[in-house]
Amino acid sequence: MSGARGISRARLVTAARGWLGTPYVHQAATRGAGCDCLGLIRGLWREVYGQEPEAVPGYTMDWSEPQGEEALWQAALRHLTPRPLTEARAGDVILFRMRRGAVAKHIALQTETGAMPRFIHAYSGHGVVENTLSHPWHRRIVARFSFPDVDADEVT
Repeated sequence: MSGARGISRARLVTAARGWLGTPYVHQAATRGAGCDCLGLIRGLWREVYGQEPEAVPGYTMDWSEPQGEEALWQAALRHLTPRPLTEARAGDVILFRMRRGAVAKHIALQTETGAMPRFIHAYSGHGVVENTLSHPWHRRIVARFSFPDVDADEVT
């Protein structure tokens, strides 16, 4: 449903949980068959909004690192709404920098906040999983976004 209005955070979290168990496949974006972290977010976009807003070019495992370009961050800024890092909400898209000084190139969906925050992501060697947003993960978050037209309802 292209141009959807008033998407609920609960709908995003439920949709993301439907991807759990999907194998990790680099550059893929198909629920149940395979995806990488970007493919998970792309697949959620298609489920909620319809057609993806832009074609994703092929990319290598080290994409944008040699040039030091924040390609994933720039793409998120084109299609998602930036949010304050300190205001976590379920349904937020979170962007990670996996190593100090590296480009941000891991992306996920936060599913719960509070004392035991959680997130869903596609992780090499594990597939799509829901993990606790532990300190080692939390300290790597560099940006937080909201899908367009998301209602302010909270999922805990």
